[in-house]
Amino acid sequence: MESNNYSKKSDDSTLFLVYLISANKSKHPSYNYNPPNIQSQYKDDKPLKIPTDYLFSDLELTWSWQCHEGYCRKKLITNTNRTKDKALNLAACRLICSHAAALWPKPTGDISISKSLTSVDRNNIYITGIKLRTATTTLAEAAANIFKTKLKLRVPKNVTPTKGTSLIVTLDIQNPNIDKISLSLDESYTLKTTWKSSNVLTIQITAASFFGARHGLETLSQLIVFNDITDELQVPDYISITDKPKYPYRGILLDTSRNFIRVDKIKNVIKGMAASKMNALHWHITDSQSFPYVSVSHPELFKLGAYSLSKIYTPDDVSGIINYGREQGVRIIPEFDAPAHVGEGWQQTDFITCFNWVPWQKYCSEPPCGQFDPTNRELYDVIEDIYGDMISQFHPDIFHMGGDEVNFNCWNSTSNIVEWMSKEQGWGQAEEDFIKLWNYFQQQALERLYQKAGWEIPVIIWSSQLTRKKYIGTYLPKEKYIIQVWTKSGDEQIAELLNDGYRVILSNYDVLYLDCGFGGWLTDGNNWCSPYIGWQKIYDYKPKKIGGSKTNQILGGEVSLWSEQFDSASIDSRLWPRAAALAEVLWTEPSTDWKMAEQRFLVHRERLVVLNIDTDGVEPEWCLQNEEHCRSDAVFNKEDKH
Repeated sequence: MESNNYSKKSDDSTLFLVYLISANKSKHPSYNYNPPNIQSQYKDDKPLKIPTDYLFSDLELTWSWQCHEGYCRKKLITNTNRTKDKALNLAACRLICSHAAALWPKPTGDISISKSLTSVDRNNIYITGIKLRTATTTLAEAAANIFKTKLKLRVPKNVTPTKGTSLIVTLDIQNPNIDKISLSLDESYTLKTTWKSSNVLTIQITAASFFGARHGLETLSQLIVFNDITDELQVPDYISITDKPKYPYRGILLDTSRNFIRVDKIKNVIKGMAASKMNALHWHITDSQSFPYVSVSHPELFKLGAYSLSKIYTPDDVSGIINYGREQGVRIIPEFDAPAHVGEGWQQTDFITCFNWVPWQKYCSEPPCGQFDPTNRELYDVIEDIYGDMISQFHPDIFHMGGDEVNFNCWNSTSNIVEWMSKEQGWGQAEEDFIKLWNYFQQQALERLYQKAGWEIPVIIWSSQLTRKKYIGTYLPKEKYIIQVWTKSGDEQIAELLNDGYRVILSNYDVLYLDCGFGGWLTDGNNWCSPYIGWQKIYDYKPKKIGGSKTNQILGGEVSLWSEQFDSASIDSRLWPRAAALAEVLWTEPSTDWKMAEQRFLVHRERLVVLNIDTDGVEPEWCLQNEEHCRSDAVFNKEDKH
């Protein structure tokens, strides 16, 4: 079909691009692109005619947004309303219009944010109040640099923002010598504008600890946006926020043993966690498939167990990840899973049995099989050494001992184990007897862990046969163990654990396993925990509903990302932005459902993209730009509205 103004052999976008480039030359003289001579492509070499509606003297945005009844509505910029210095882009509009100023996670205390914005000079941003010679001086300086870097990333490349006022942020950290995250840590903060003049804006962040102050900086960074209509960094004139998390443990489990994950990608995970105020990276560093961890005391394990020498975590790698996490307010919790989930790396020792036995279905949950032989006394010396390596590197406040999916048939099929159980202990071969064997291992390992830690460090173990009501009271004292529950969210074991006084961390696979919903690899069809879990289901997960009157025993939760079917190439999109949904659940404990959070969630996804995290898509960008238009029950999708 031909236009009234021209006949074409190429598409309209080519013509439009030529005119954009021509217009842009006046604004950016260094732009040296020379458009090709396209006139000869048109009939009869007639002069090219473009509709006058498309002609403009400069490259400018066509749309702005205005706040109307609590929603940012898209509005065409015309010659009559072109007031560029006051126009809002979508990000700026959401600061003054959207629910909780589009912050993620939503603050739990009072929020007061002005409806007017001030431009900020990115070259005149100062962080003051950092106390010298304290345990967190270096951490606070790093957090200040991270804050400034985030603001620089908000500005598109090759754009020089209009200069604005100076921004002075004062950190008032009341206990600057608290340099570790713990379950009792005070992460609260207040954020308040204290002075505004024509050339200076001052904001104070007050917090009990560095980690609370870091959260305050994160919140402030989300309140400073780039307005690409006015080419300004903008912040509300006045801000007053009080905030603290509902749950002390807000985590992600990352498995780096089924498939290796590069160090830079692990740091990317931490970066996303910091942006979402999550504070615990549970590192499942070894398993039966590989042993990439370089144990200083037993380097033979990684030499035999790593996929290659390029797929290992050296002491320097581990140290770098830990230090990066501390700067971002994320502690790294190591897991040395035992007595099951061991294999590669141990094959030339006498410490394991069932290694790579077939058919694997008889001896483990996935290949290759492998379990420790609890009857070998020398095993515990090696385990103690590995605990020592991890304690000295990670300095954890909690240690994860694994302890799931122990296969009794593996032990029952190992003659020397059965003989030891009978002759040395007088046990039979019933379930109760293998529970006793398991407990024997657990007690020996726990004593060795305590020796290396130098104190009775709290221990996390997975829910299992050993944590059932029938056994747990006898073998696992509630004062020593935290139970991480991975079974379904409706599992009666959760209520039993809480009623018996145990502290729990929730990781129910039907809500919080992010590796679910992909193709099968052990059989055809989909993988075992399908279907795929969307962010909406995660957001509507309510720990308070699960815990009831015992909610104070729920420390928090983790989304879990087991790596059988992803690696460094796809980790970002498997994890983000869905993990951020749990971040708000555990920080805010929202009383509303996902629909109320949808627009803020879409905004937060964009923040993660700006941080160079390759997050998965959630909705068409049109839905981001047109609030409450896409859901079937959206506010502006009502009948007879045209």
